[in-house]
Amino acid sequence: MQIQFNTDHSIHGSQAFATEVEAKLRDSLGHWVEHLTRIEVHLRDVNAGKGGEADKHCVLEARIAGRPPLSVSDSAGTMAQAIRGATAKLQQALEHAIGKTESHRRVDPPIAE
Repeated sequence: MQIQFNTDHSIHGSQAFATEVEAKLRDSLGHWVEHLTRIEVHLRDVNAGKGGEADKHCVLEARIAGRPPLSVSDSAGTMAQAIRGATAKLQQALEHAIGKTESHRRVDPPIAE
């Protein structure tokens, strides 16, 4: 799974920050890694450093092998909170999209009478 970062001009996306976010994403989405080809992380600061209640915005776009991409977003007061919120939403979206399909593929053994 490849992770690609995109930030606006007001966010300083250092390598250390990217590495930290990547590790958290891999840990949180590890269950789905075999289905994911790429995660795109889009970070922006709506007020460009002026502060605000929910001015940090994170969009996560998951590229799933053989399926259309899933996109989720979250806004919060800090970038860490926005990333956590978007990650939780992505976990739910993946569970719904992939988990549902996998449960239909499983064949239960016949019940003995």
